[in-house]
Amino acid sequence: MDLKEIQNLIKFVAKSGASEVKLEMDDVKITIKTGGEDREPTYIQHVPMQQQMPQQQQQMPQQQQQQQSPSNQEAPASGGKQDSASQDDSKYVTVKSPIIGTFYRKPSPDKPAFVEVGDTIKEGDVLCVIEAMKLFNEIESEVSGKIVKVIVDDSSPVEFDQPLFLVDPS
Repeated sequence: MDLKEIQNLIKFVAKSGASEVKLEMDDVKITIKTGGEDREPTYIQHVPMQQQMPQQQQQMPQQQQQQQSPSNQEAPASGGKQDSASQDDSKYVTVKSPIIGTFYRKPSPDKPAFVEVGDTIKEGDVLCVIEAMKLFNEIESEVSGKIVKVIVDDSSPVEFDQPLFLVDPS
């Protein structure tokens, strides 16, 4: 990271209103603190959502009734399939997202994906990148094994602790 990039980062943090940002990349660690103790306090006002609640409560019973009637008819046929699928998945290790951001399977659009279904991986291999606040974070495998399933589509937003991959550790 050169001086120009650091200066741009400082300007961005100052404009964003954040009081402190920590950035660690390879052997570089940067901590940017803006403002001081004399800053004006920030007030957060809680807006009640009582007006929307009755509408949601009215829709919920209708949706539950619609879901219950078809699922009761199909339960004997699909019940066995769901049980066997959950048993199959239980022997796999789930790789989950450590951050919120946008999931990418490739390092760039013109390059191949980091891993494909069927690839053998070892601990520390890069599985994907997650973009968060214009930073691309490499997500490394914590287990060795074989990729069984890619759960998230490329360029999709992901939440913290959302499953990304299923890995067969055997």
